[in-house]
Amino acid sequence: MTREAWRLRRLERSDGDAAHDILNYYVEHSFAAYAQQPLTADDMDRLLVSYQDSPALAAVDEADCLVGFAFLQPYSPFDTLAGTMLITYFIAPAFTGKGLGSQLLAQLETQARSRGIVRILAHISSENEGSLSFHRRHGFVECGCFHDIRYKNGISFDVVWFEKPLLSPGS
Repeated sequence: MTREAWRLRRLERSDGDAAHDILNYYVEHSFAAYAQQPLTADDMDRLLVSYQDSPALAAVDEADCLVGFAFLQPYSPFDTLAGTMLITYFIAPAFTGKGLGSQLLAQLETQARSRGIVRILAHISSENEGSLSFHRRHGFVECGCFHDIRYKNGISFDVVWFEKPLLSPGS
């Protein structure tokens, strides 16, 4: 599958049901989502509202079905940290490893820079080697780790923090 197999558009609350299905796949089958139990539709709606006025993207296939989503949200409500955002993204399993994550990240970075965002943060399960590798390949640098902070499916794991500078502070 090539990049032409999808297109990017603004993520909307109306994407909630499809985003819910994608996210719950990772809740049930991996450590990419931290929840132990599937999220409810209300949980998903709260998550989609959390990006508020931030950059948010939906990847849709030729039939306009959601195959992935990504958004940035403020890292902190304090204005002194307004230049730092936290990234979240999930891609339907059939679309991973095909360049969609790279495209979503690149577009979010472009949108973030245009808004004066200087740094993007990501937190990733130590059990999610694919995501850890993806972020390293895309210029994120490990900046911290909370050891044994999460417990899922009988396994204790770390949450690894990464950062990626986009602009110099004050730019």
